[in-house]
Amino acid sequence: MTKRMFIMLGCIVVLLAGLAIGKFLQIRQLIASAPKPFAQTVSTTKVAAVEWQPELASVGTVTAYRGVDISAEIAGLVREIKFKSGQDVKKHAVLFELNADADIAQLHAQQAAADLAATVVKRDEALLAVAGVSQAQVDADKADLKSKLALVEQQQAQVEKKTIRAPFSGRLGITAINPGQYVNPGDKLVSLQTIDPVYVNFSIPQKQSGVLKVNQHLTVLSDAFPGVSFPGKVNAINPVIDTASRNVQVQAKLSNQQQQLLPGMFANVSLEVGVKGKFITLPQTAITYNPYGSTVFVVKPGDKKDDKGNPTLAVKQLFVTTGATRGDQVEITSGLQAGQEVVTSGQLKLKNDTMIVVDNSVQPANDAHPTPQEH
Repeated sequence: MTKRMFIMLGCIVVLLAGLAIGKFLQIRQLIASAPKPFAQTVSTTKVAAVEWQPELASVGTVTAYRGVDISAEIAGLVREIKFKSGQDVKKHAVLFELNADADIAQLHAQQAAADLAATVVKRDEALLAVAGVSQAQVDADKADLKSKLALVEQQQAQVEKKTIRAPFSGRLGITAINPGQYVNPGDKLVSLQTIDPVYVNFSIPQKQSGVLKVNQHLTVLSDAFPGVSFPGKVNAINPVIDTASRNVQVQAKLSNQQQQLLPGMFANVSLEVGVKGKFITLPQTAITYNPYGSTVFVVKPGDKKDDKGNPTLAVKQLFVTTGATRGDQVEITSGLQAGQEVVTSGQLKLKNDTMIVVDNSVQPANDAHPTPQEH
């Protein structure tokens, strides 16, 4: 009985040992057949300090140097239009002639009355010399003459209002008025804009208002003219902060000799602030923004060698502090040094000590002043 029990226990032990050896061999085979980690392909760039003019970015609207909707001061029938829509005109150029026949006739009547009053004054002054009339009569005649002359001037002004002139030099808009049309006081007849130079109005947050000053240089870009920059200077700074937005309104003045910028256009404004200097910048694609901080992957020598025995490359994740942005570039204020190599694309596949293969045949955008590209 005891001998048989020992034989059974021995068989069980041998069976368990066989199963354990078989499982060990199976696990070792699975480990051997598991895919080995392979290097991830990324693009990189060398960290370098570049000359950078600090700038404030804003958006604004182009407005005319002078602009007005010309209207009629008095009612009248349009007799003649002296311009073509879109024409450039000089100051005091005649634009519209209203019918003034009745006003001119009234002017002639009042002029005749004034001439008569002048004759009466002259005659009574002669009579006064021989005591033919009193001094009071002469004084009354002179007052009547002045009243008649004032009526003549008033009527002359009324006649002149029937001729509508350009208040300043500029370019006329499109008019919808036709000869023979009756216009009322205040009716818009045509717009007149002076577009050389032009103003650009934009806003800056109040926390940055301390760097603003008159004659500060800036550059304006318009999507109507890709790749063309329009230089200008700050012309005026509003002394009042907008209580709704907490922004300060700024006005810039730009030369517009080719008259490319038109009132109402949208404009991108880059305002130069501070002193031009050397700053470390990276493409914005190189930076991974996280709630706990911004990071980059820096290239370092790997701990392993490839199949040919050559040293491999790996990455290390570092925290960086970012500053101002300019186009596709962002300033790095701390965390990196010039000469380090940073990954610019492919970060989603990486973690600390991941092996990499560098392929810089395609690089992400890294332009300080990018413009839309049409393909």
